[in-house]
Amino acid sequence: MARLGAIAQNLAAAVAFGTSLAAGGLSTALAIGLPEGVPPDADAVVVLTGPGVAEGLAACDALLAGGARQIVQVVGADLDAAAAGPLADALLRRLQVSFAPVSPAFPSRGSSLYLGHLFLGTVPAPGEPNLVRRLTTATDEPVGLLSFRTVAEGAGAIRAEMSRMAEWGRRFAIVDAVTDEHLRALAEAAAAQALLVGGAGLAAGLASMLAPIARPAVQPPEQGACVVLAASSARETLSQIGLARLYAPVLDLAATEDAAAAAAPLLSQERPVVIVAPPGSAATLGAVAQALVAAGVQRLMVAGETACEAVVATLAPRMLHMGAETDAGLAWCRVEDGPLHLMLKPGQSGGRDIMLRAFGAG
Repeated sequence: MARLGAIAQNLAAAVAFGTSLAAGGLSTALAIGLPEGVPPDADAVVVLTGPGVAEGLAACDALLAGGARQIVQVVGADLDAAAAGPLADALLRRLQVSFAPVSPAFPSRGSSLYLGHLFLGTVPAPGEPNLVRRLTTATDEPVGLLSFRTVAEGAGAIRAEMSRMAEWGRRFAIVDAVTDEHLRALAEAAAAQALLVGGAGLAAGLASMLAPIARPAVQPPEQGACVVLAASSARETLSQIGLARLYAPVLDLAATEDAAAAAAPLLSQERPVVIVAPPGSAATLGAVAQALVAAGVQRLMVAGETACEAVVATLAPRMLHMGAETDAGLAWCRVEDGPLHLMLKPGQSGGRDIMLRAFGAG
């Protein structure tokens, strides 16, 4: 029975949140769309919905019916308030709660909150860095700040301040976090809260509270043909492709009439075939992935947010079971009822050798 339920409105945030839960020792499933049922052996279930509020509420109802005792609305590190605010308001009403803490930060991964201001590294986030102001423009409810001074005092102080803020009429509060320990303290303080709003950093804190004994994570198969599909202009992905060229065959989609057919004689269990598409052609990788899976590919990494969305939309997996971290924030996911394992990699993530190391090559 899932103890924790999470609702995400975009794929990258859903995968990052699920990966953090699994890395912390929770058996975690990611449902693509409204699940027909909650996996009985899952500690946590993340549901990826569309942008609509009605879909988010339906996911909430499904998670509660599956036994979830706490709901997390998943947001990215940049807190897209325009998308998150309406659903947060609706979840507050559906769960009949008077307060929810909000913290999208993940300090050890480069995003922190201080005095309500979001920092990416040491630089204020673009746009409106004050998340109290940002969220206030997108919600019907009053938003407060649970500041660093209180957070630094630990879970007891955070819990007491959340109670006071609810009494004062605040319905949401941005919670400062400049270290991961602050997020663990928030998770402890919010153990009795029915609703939280946060990202992968909060997931790590929640896992530390819910998984005193870690379960073995899903591992990718050691055998089976392997492929990387990449479409990203991010410097990290371009560097990864450059290194992969030294050790693995690399095909340029723009110069190949049928990439799947060209890759077929190169498929191997020892090293991946890397297929690179221009960022503007990322959507075409869905069809390439479908042809490769039909040809027997069992390990597939997809690099670039748009490419990941295209591949998931085309392959249409109903449920992914999150696996062990291969790199910070990156993990293999096993597609339910099949041999396929996916790694969905945002463009800016991963070490330089990830396209090789993920398959044991290089």
